[in-house]
Amino acid sequence: MPPNLDTPQAGVFALGTTSHAFLEFDLLAGVEPQALVSALASLREPRTTMGGVNLVVGFRPELWRDDLGAGAPQALSSFAEPVVGSEGFTMPATQHDAFLWLTGGEYDVVFDVARATIAILGAIAVVATEVSGWPYQHDRDLTGFIDGSENPSLAEAPEVALVAPGAPGAGGSVLLLQRWTHDATAWEALDTVRQEAVIGRTKPDSIELEDKPEGSHVARTDQDDFGKIFRRNMPYGTVTDHGTMFVGFAAQQRPLKRMLESMAGLGGTRDDLTRYTTPVTGAYYFVPSLSALGEYSAEDEA
Repeated sequence: MPPNLDTPQAGVFALGTTSHAFLEFDLLAGVEPQALVSALASLREPRTTMGGVNLVVGFRPELWRDDLGAGAPQALSSFAEPVVGSEGFTMPATQHDAFLWLTGGEYDVVFDVARATIAILGAIAVVATEVSGWPYQHDRDLTGFIDGSENPSLAEAPEVALVAPGAPGAGGSVLLLQRWTHDATAWEALDTVRQEAVIGRTKPDSIELEDKPEGSHVARTDQDDFGKIFRRNMPYGTVTDHGTMFVGFAAQQRPLKRMLESMAGLGGTRDDLTRYTTPVTGAYYFVPSLSALGEYSAEDEA
């Protein structure tokens, strides 16, 4: 039986995986957008996912909604312009056409599926970015702090992350993807008390500080102010060049955009964490529901 129209891609909520590959693609000149969508939609067939790899597929909003005429929130747009905040701090716009996130329990399987995918797309799209990720000390990022303390439970996450039933793009999700590189030397030069002031939480157990500074990361990204999101952040990189892949899902784009503007210091105080970690990419993608994606599967057309 085919999935309900609103059934989300399962990988959005597949917590606990230990190996990750983040791939962004750009459509080759002269290739129709539907060819890219069809190729990525077909990856969800059993022959490609038997190795225990979860797939999350997303597309540049205008490609999915405007070029294909598929359902998505009308207000959703690409990360087309950089976010420029106070003191010249800038979040770059590096929008691409499609996004594929592969996760699994073993990196060799993720690696093989990633290579197979690139081969399948060889005549359709080029790899624009590739990043490998892995968990650090269970649920901490590379600052040493627990990441995602305000995340909703898995029971609550669909309401936060998914477009509501009956709305255009129902069962899909708005994804903000950014790669942040850390200045480990500057960060580790701070003592724990100062680090906690920058984050706004205690380091051992992630308790929110009662007297957190206005510029703390917690204060600048308070979801009670901007709206709820579901974060699936992941550390990435090497010993000498590393940071955080920000992977944020939401039912609407607005809370994600408002948080970025707050962090950049637009109309207020700049997030102190941005003095120790720098965004180097920025893109929005629409992650369609399983059934919406399946409508473009080459298997379904056969």
